[in-house]
Amino acid sequence: MDPKPSIEAAARIALRCLDLTSLNDGDDEAVVTRLCSRARGAHGDVAAVCVWPRLAAFARSRLPKPIAVAAVANFPAGGTDIEAALRDVQQIVDAGAQEVDVVLPWRALRDGDAAAADALLRAVREASVGLRLKVILETGELQDETLISRASGLALDAGAEMLKTSTGKTPQGASPAAAELMLRAIVAHPAARARAGLKVSGGMRRVADALPYVALCRQHLGAGALQPQRFRIGASGLLDDIEAVLGGTAAPAAEGSY
Repeated sequence: MDPKPSIEAAARIALRCLDLTSLNDGDDEAVVTRLCSRARGAHGDVAAVCVWPRLAAFARSRLPKPIAVAAVANFPAGGTDIEAALRDVQQIVDAGAQEVDVVLPWRALRDGDAAAADALLRAVREASVGLRLKVILETGELQDETLISRASGLALDAGAEMLKTSTGKTPQGASPAAAELMLRAIVAHPAARARAGLKVSGGMRRVADALPYVALCRQHLGAGALQPQRFRIGASGLLDDIEAVLGGTAAPAAEGSY
């Protein structure tokens, strides 16, 4: 068993694997300018900046190449309208972004229509060849273990590079229990076990919040997977605590809760 990492080590993992995110309805170029400025800090760069499709081209113009631009599709509702999802994807592709975070039609899956969910994911995958595809399962709404495992399998079968827990727009975000089901699905999938990864989002505000997911990823995928290619954390406020930890100004409670 690997030793528990120090809070500083966990903060460094969180920083290099962070998708710095802003997905508020009123976001504009000024918001994205500030976001992109924060993406390059004194302690290192984040993995990606995640924005609306309409702001993806602007974000790409404000970032160096090593920092990816991610944008959302079929977000946040996760409906079954394939054409609407493909319009999002086309905007993302045209923007020169590198990553698509698409919401799986979780209501359709929950209601027994796995075919509708599968069709949308496969259409999005076909339209985004060459981009990293992260599929948002909305696990807090699915809740049922069988449904989360089924959603994971559908996403991996469709070619997802990452399984993502949540949109961050519902009351229940990431949970270690859901993340473990997703990681088990990755390990069990012959075509995905060596390449697919996990993204956690929803409620990630402190470095301590990320610790269970770091541990789970290391347990199931190995320590080598704790890199942006296979592990991400989607958050907006988490960067404040990462910088406080790495700068030595974190409140004692942050480490005590770790």
